[in-house]
Amino acid sequence: MRYQPRIEIQNSTMKIQPTIKTLGELKASGYQSKSVKEEMRQNLVASLKNKINLFDKIKGYDETVIPQMQTAVLSKHNIIFLGLRGQAKTRMARLMTNLLDEYIPVVYGSEINDDPLQPLSRYAVDLISENGDDTPIAWLHRDNRYTEKLATPDVSVSDLIGDLDPIKAATMKLTYADERVIHFGLIPRSHRCIFVINELPDLQPRIQVALFNILQEGDVQIRGFKLRLPLDIEFVFTANPEDYTNRGSIITPLKDRIDSQILTHYPKAVDISRQITEQEAKLSEFQKNNIKAPELIKQLVEQISFEARKSEYVDQKSGVSARLTISAFENMYSTAERRMLISGDEKTFLRISDVMGVIPSITGKIELVYEGELEGISSVALHLIGKAIRQEFETLFPSPEKARKIKKGQEKKNTTYKEIIDWFNNGNFIDFLNSLSNKEYEQVLIAVPGLATVVTTAHPTLNKEEKLLYMEFLLHGLAEYSQISKHKLESGIQFKDLLGSLFNNVGTADEEGDNEDLDFRNN
Repeated sequence: MRYQPRIEIQNSTMKIQPTIKTLGELKASGYQSKSVKEEMRQNLVASLKNKINLFDKIKGYDETVIPQMQTAVLSKHNIIFLGLRGQAKTRMARLMTNLLDEYIPVVYGSEINDDPLQPLSRYAVDLISENGDDTPIAWLHRDNRYTEKLATPDVSVSDLIGDLDPIKAATMKLTYADERVIHFGLIPRSHRCIFVINELPDLQPRIQVALFNILQEGDVQIRGFKLRLPLDIEFVFTANPEDYTNRGSIITPLKDRIDSQILTHYPKAVDISRQITEQEAKLSEFQKNNIKAPELIKQLVEQISFEARKSEYVDQKSGVSARLTISAFENMYSTAERRMLISGDEKTFLRISDVMGVIPSITGKIELVYEGELEGISSVALHLIGKAIRQEFETLFPSPEKARKIKKGQEKKNTTYKEIIDWFNNGNFIDFLNSLSNKEYEQVLIAVPGLATVVTTAHPTLNKEEKLLYMEFLLHGLAEYSQISKHKLESGIQFKDLLGSLFNNVGTADEEGDNEDLDFRNN
């Protein structure tokens, strides 16, 4: 079968056959060597001309990061992606393999992917010298042309560049003067590949110095050998700006040798963030088929991360990873699944009360400033959920804070929520337990007079499930605006009147109780 590249290169005059087995057959095919940077450039040119999006899995970067990366590739530059955690830096680097040819020929058995027409290693040179056109050829797929190394303080020059191998010397009966005793490190083994170093500032300065020659001259030196390997590598680095001061720094001469620095960012709109979450969330088939996620819930989950990225309690220099909303979305599904298994329902939909299940996703993914530490991580998580509810509430219902209008010198009260609030003020309360079945959930909501009327008036086209969800959301919103109170029970949430709740809190301030007040003042 004849091989054709996945992207047709306009200037290409040959078609390579992966079935070629020898150097002689390769020469006869008309194959011509080209550098990895030239290879990526040609494939990018072809993809742009043919309107092929090789980075369709990356959302929100179409007008910012991706054009800059493409410019760097066209310039044949080494690249550093600089941005806060959870901004798809590594994902961008991994997708750059799409710019490589599907297969390239290598000398069979070569440790450093020697080009049969331009061999570098002693092994490849000797093999070709001995066998000539009968030298065996192997084919390397693009997926195997990507090497990634996480920079940690214990990374050594030997790991990256290489060292002498005494076992190889003993086995092959060679002296240390013979370059065949060299054991190549990750970088030489990435010859003709993409090599990525994640979290570059964590690399010790003396190790960063070892990269100078490779970036500028394209060669390596190992243990004093008079050895020159003009390596052909596309280098990609990632770093967090805060790392420059927290854990280490990128030394200036190394930064100077990295041709293009590309700044990444978080999604600028909730709808983009939603696309990322739905794409990356790992849900079971059971969850997908039996649990419905209403639009309101999806919007609410994303809004939590947006609130965290502007919260005075969260360290903005550390950032709020996109993994927060992905984990939160997965946790909400699992919370609903657990409820289904307990209640015996065959199908269900995500509820506002299920949002409490995302707290573990929040607490492990944000760094707090001093004020946030004083409040406590759980309280800050509840605060962010509350802020998200308030933000969404104002787009769906009249704001309770704007319910009063001055007209002709008199205070005029908006009675939209009066019937609901009065019912709670008369001593009534409702409990949303974690084990409520769909039928019980509905019964709890319809027990509150006026609740369905407000929702129907504001959103008359909702179906039954959406209407119930909006009714519950209305209660959470009123609690966030301090019209009623919301408390955490051992197995759920309770809504009751605000005034009675305040008196109860005063009377039991020194006593240990089962309830936890979820009201977090939004000053």
